[in-house]
Amino acid sequence: MRPPLPILSDYGISPKHGFLPDVLPLTRLPDPYYNKWESIGANLQNLILSKRLRGVIDRLPVLSTIGLEHDAEWRRAYMLLTFFAHGYIWGGDTPRDRVPPSISAPLLDICEHLEVPPVSTYAASVLWNFKPLFIDEDIDDLDNLATLMTFTGSLDESWFYLVSVAIEARGGPIIPLMLTAVAAARHGDSATVTRCLRAFAERLDDLGELLRRMHESCDPGFFYRRIRTFLAGSKNMAEAGLPSGVMYDNGSSNSQYVQYSGPSNAQSSLIQFFDVILGIEHRPTGEKPDPSSESEREGRSFVPKHNFIRDMRRYMPGPHARFLNDVSAVANIREFVESRAASDRPLSIAYDACLSMLRAFRDIHIAIVTRYIIVPSRENRARSRSPEAVRNRQNLATASKNEKHGKVRGTGGTALIPFLKQARDETGEPSVESWVKRFMNRQTKVAGQGDFFLGKDEKPDTDEPLVEHGLAGTWTMDGESGGICNY
Repeated sequence: MRPPLPILSDYGISPKHGFLPDVLPLTRLPDPYYNKWESIGANLQNLILSKRLRGVIDRLPVLSTIGLEHDAEWRRAYMLLTFFAHGYIWGGDTPRDRVPPSISAPLLDICEHLEVPPVSTYAASVLWNFKPLFIDEDIDDLDNLATLMTFTGSLDESWFYLVSVAIEARGGPIIPLMLTAVAAARHGDSATVTRCLRAFAERLDDLGELLRRMHESCDPGFFYRRIRTFLAGSKNMAEAGLPSGVMYDNGSSNSQYVQYSGPSNAQSSLIQFFDVILGIEHRPTGEKPDPSSESEREGRSFVPKHNFIRDMRRYMPGPHARFLNDVSAVANIREFVESRAASDRPLSIAYDACLSMLRAFRDIHIAIVTRYIIVPSRENRARSRSPEAVRNRQNLATASKNEKHGKVRGTGGTALIPFLKQARDETGEPSVESWVKRFMNRQTKVAGQGDFFLGKDEKPDTDEPLVEHGLAGTWTMDGESGGICNY
């Protein structure tokens, strides 16, 4: 017996805005008991700038979560405390590896309620961190959005979050649309499936245009030097000063060090939904497809093989992660299209159009990673060799040197650009039309490479591999590594 289709309301998912909350995020906790939290939130940027945040939090009393009632209040409390925690950890000359009970004790209770880890996540910085400027206008309009909380108080940081908010809002209607397609495929209704896929492809094109707007109000240099630091997690952060991770001290004697990734767009349930519903499979970086597994796809649920992608579901709100698991059990679009490839060309073309648009979306993201991380990191590497840079603070922007080996080394680093490129290429693998498959699997030559006037590509130095500490962990800058987030 086939499992029933998921009902969106069972997972707190909006048919209009998807994984964004149906009720707008609160701009303030209504209970005056939490005024101290709200006061810190209202002055967070100034407290970080004056380096007084840690002292304020150290003197903050431990507040109970008993006054939190509705889900919107729990979500705002989570957003506030994770911003406080990251500001406390990274808002000084050197990072702190212990978060005091005034933050840790209530945060751990809140995380248990919301089924999220005690670290800033995509949900905290994006899904639950926005408000409309005009209440009568839609939130899928990027120009009608504002953030509720930032570390720097800058337009750049707000814009960085809000581009993702607008993408989530604009992409929300795709969820019920494609569940309709799944139901239609069960009944052999090819016309409805084709119509849904065409609408999906058009909406994916809209999402790509939103992502292209990142450069409008977010400066790459400012992002790299100022914003990125506060978005780091505690996983693989030994070179940045957190060899054991972070201890969330709840006031008891059993607190232990833990390691979590920071916020990443790989934690977007919407992007993972696209892969699940289209039957796109991601493998560990460098692993080639196994043709022998193709015949086993029929009837089995989709489970991401890539460890990083699977791990990122741990950072999603619990109901959202469960929704993805349940959708994977009913996803049938790829099999339906493949079974009719010889007789229904409009269906095949519509499916391939979705793959092409999603691949283009990932191409845009790779370009953003290059502009916002790789280029600034190479510039930073050149500056880091100057005597003045040696005196700079130890933090995310400059990793400490390994005294034993005399060079910067990664700890469990991930080569992110190869990962992103493979994820993009895997997006085109299920394509049905032979020409489309050849087109999306083509290898493009970089313009000007080896050109007489441009000269040869500059080879990075190999004697000192550069390590970059990013939002979701650490990766090595070996010429094609680095990134801000993972789509």
